[in-house]
Amino acid sequence: MSKLKDKQFKENVSVIPFLKRLFSYTMKYKSWMKGFVFFVLMVTIVESVTPLVWLNLLDNAIVPLVEKYKAFYSQGIQPEVDLAPLMKYVWIMVGLGAVLSCSVYMFINFAGRIQEYVMFDLRQQLFKKLQELSFSFYDKSAVGWLMTRITSDTNKVTELISWGFIECVWGFGMIFFCLISMFIYNWKLALIVSMTIPVLALISIKIRKLILKYSRQSRRFNSELTASYNEHITGVEVNKSMVQETRASEEFESLSEKMRDASFRSSFFMALYQPLVIFTGSIAAALVIYYGGNMAITMPPEITVGLLAAFFGYATLIYEPILDISNFYSQIQNSISAGERIFSLLDTHPAIKDRENAGIFDKIKGRIEFENVSFYYEKDKPVLNNVNIKIKEGQSVALVGETGGGKSTIINLICRFYEPTGGVIKIDGIDYLEKTMESLRNKLGVVLQTPHLFSGSIRDNIKYGRDEATEQEIKASLLLIGGDDYIDRLDEEVGEGGDKLSLGERQMISFARAVLANPRIFIMDEATSSVDTLTEAKIQSGIQEMIKGRTSIIIAHRLSTIKNCDRILVIKRGEIIEDGSHHDLMLKKGFYYNLYTRQLREQREKEMLSFNG
Repeated sequence: MSKLKDKQFKENVSVIPFLKRLFSYTMKYKSWMKGFVFFVLMVTIVESVTPLVWLNLLDNAIVPLVEKYKAFYSQGIQPEVDLAPLMKYVWIMVGLGAVLSCSVYMFINFAGRIQEYVMFDLRQQLFKKLQELSFSFYDKSAVGWLMTRITSDTNKVTELISWGFIECVWGFGMIFFCLISMFIYNWKLALIVSMTIPVLALISIKIRKLILKYSRQSRRFNSELTASYNEHITGVEVNKSMVQETRASEEFESLSEKMRDASFRSSFFMALYQPLVIFTGSIAAALVIYYGGNMAITMPPEITVGLLAAFFGYATLIYEPILDISNFYSQIQNSISAGERIFSLLDTHPAIKDRENAGIFDKIKGRIEFENVSFYYEKDKPVLNNVNIKIKEGQSVALVGETGGGKSTIINLICRFYEPTGGVIKIDGIDYLEKTMESLRNKLGVVLQTPHLFSGSIRDNIKYGRDEATEQEIKASLLLIGGDDYIDRLDEEVGEGGDKLSLGERQMISFARAVLANPRIFIMDEATSSVDTLTEAKIQSGIQEMIKGRTSIIIAHRLSTIKNCDRILVIKRGEIIEDGSHHDLMLKKGFYYNLYTRQLREQREKEMLSFNG
């Protein structure tokens, strides 16, 4: 799968297991959830009781008062109206309003807390998982869609268990209390109103599959869109230098169109809920008016005017909770795709992990052995073929060869970023799979070709691997690599990813960071390719001091920088074709000799051209 192609989810996911797992994150906040549900139900009770207040107001106050004073008005007499019966209901409504206001405030407060805290927990869990996953996971995963997991996806699912859940609790609470009230007062009219519920349930079942289908597509295209955006913004210099702006824009436009179409279809089917629910609610209200009106005007009347008004209120009121439940159900379908993406990431197991009861490397001498080691990233494309290497403790070894020959793979295997698909790698004579990765990597100092700095100061980045390092140790690490100029710049901010510094400056800081770790095994993967010749010469003198008494593995593009290594291994197509010191390999006049002399000749030609210029 392409790094820019997000995983597709096609199977029908049951809502109950999804909600069960999602709501398990609220178990830490049981008291808040109880308070949340309690106050939402208080709101539903107040709102479902309101039509009954109108019933009693009409039957016990308004109608009797009208009957009482009708004769006076018909005779043209202006009576002194007694408003005492009305005032009771005034205070009832004020009291209900106060309870409603307090309850709304409380459940909004609890909902906000639950969302933010659950979102915090989810993001922490996701970030921790991303730190645990192996390099092979990132080989197949674009940064853009990983970002959507921890940002928009977590926001979407936590909205479901807070603000979305309000609609669910309120909706079911309203339906429950309204139906009880209606069946208590008149079961015939209650049946008429309740007939709308199964109709809308059937419509929801029919539409849910369509909503889920297009919601999944929309979220997937959103991830791919973010990944493409991140890739092309990061590579904007390449696009401009190779005049590929139009191509990049067209690719982005294609993804945007796919996301637009999928999002529109998802929104369209979600939008169908509201008109269907409103229309069905209107039919229920019309039926209540027709049948209830007949009951009220028959002699003797079956129901009072107040009861007719109450049922009309319930008929118009009950479709709102059905609408909210429908919206919650639609939100579930939309959130399932985001939840699938989150939970699929959380359920991903690292390709490389410690064995059960793995021991730790306490102190190591630095002896490294490859015994018939083979490795592939893809099964049909082997990278290393039965490689055998023995590196003595304290020995400096350089790896040279053509690009793609397997040099960086050997380093990745030593660091246990990957594990061999065949053979054994031993550290001090022990299969390193029997020890923990952390205890191994604590003994390594790694400087990569492309340095990465974190936001903060130069000092923060140098002591990143050893936070307890003293100021004197930080300065000593800089002095060792020839970074005297950086001692007075330790408080300088490096910017995001080190963008305030040149590539060479970032590399110098990454060297100091590795030196400060005081590793037993020192690894450099073309670490000086980004620095100028003068800086490289300063680093080289520091490297010679650094590697004394330590095992070191060095990949260098400039072969002149590895002449003093104890051994040079020439790797071609996953096999070691030459092994020896610089002097020995030059005498053999083989692959290394040709490579070295060609570089030397090219360097002299550049110097001559520069001199003539």
